[in-house]
Amino acid sequence: MTATKRLGKQTIKLQYPPSIVSTASIVGKKEGEGPLSKYFDQILEDALWGEKTWEKAESKILRETIIKAVTKASLSLGDIQYVFAGDLLNQCIGSSFGIRELEIPFFGLYGACSTMAESLSLAAMTIDGGFADYVVAATSSHFCSAERQYRFPLEYGGQRPLTSQWTVTGSGAVVLSSKENGPYITHITTGKIVDLGIKDVNNMGAAMAPAAVDTIYTHFEDTGFIPDDYDLIITGDLAQIGKNITEELLQEKGCNISRQYNDCGLKIFDNKKQDTHAGGSGCGCSAVVLAGYLYNELTKGNLNKILFIATGALLSPISSQQGESIPGIAHAVTIQNTLE
Repeated sequence: MTATKRLGKQTIKLQYPPSIVSTASIVGKKEGEGPLSKYFDQILEDALWGEKTWEKAESKILRETIIKAVTKASLSLGDIQYVFAGDLLNQCIGSSFGIRELEIPFFGLYGACSTMAESLSLAAMTIDGGFADYVVAATSSHFCSAERQYRFPLEYGGQRPLTSQWTVTGSGAVVLSSKENGPYITHITTGKIVDLGIKDVNNMGAAMAPAAVDTIYTHFEDTGFIPDDYDLIITGDLAQIGKNITEELLQEKGCNISRQYNDCGLKIFDNKKQDTHAGGSGCGCSAVVLAGYLYNELTKGNLNKILFIATGALLSPISSQQGESIPGIAHAVTIQNTLE
């Protein structure tokens, strides 16, 4: 059988593009104080949400976000044939412990902060391939659990450098269907691992930016699209430093995306007023911006075609302790209101 849906090196064009029929997002208090507060379904008042640990709270946030998204689609959990989800915690326990009560077939993913685009890609391919009619793509992160795992105990109170980013507390979930009328997922460009040797765990934007550049440039080469074909090109959580690097490196390649380009890590917080330094990060960053702000703008017609690129740093505490560099990856998904 010939791979008839492939375009170029890394892109596919879906033959039966699935629709996003509903989304849901739950965020923490700090995220709820940011510029996008009106787009979130629920804003929590504390980091534990009635649980004994931050990790348990993260699992609860993911679970309740999925339930909310499915309910908003006028479906039951029994209608969902697969969940694709992941998070930042060791062995993806945020997702697996959150989903274990839902009794839905589950694919656990680890793409670091690129997981929302990865889960969306695989969910869309599953529907396009005729393997399911309703699939959920989701992910989560939590500021406190991420700090505990990757950096220092919160009690340490160390000064954060200006290159650092603030991990978003939140979860976003998207319900995809084979049966509705858009917004549609039409193209997927799967990223390669790109590692330029950066080792600074407080400068994730610089570590991930080369992967974003590679995926975005490849997307345009594979599809024949140009930046002006999109109303918005938005990366996941490069924040200010990574966004600047991405824009500059693409211009060096002759690809100017400055008119359409933004980043979820810059949209979710007011960096100066909220003291988030370079901006937001974490799996939940791109997930809640997509499930909240971007989906709202698409359904209202304020945006008609977007390129959503979630970016991830594929490190672990062990790799950092062993002196390893930080590999980056980025996956791109085209979402549009009408089929061409």
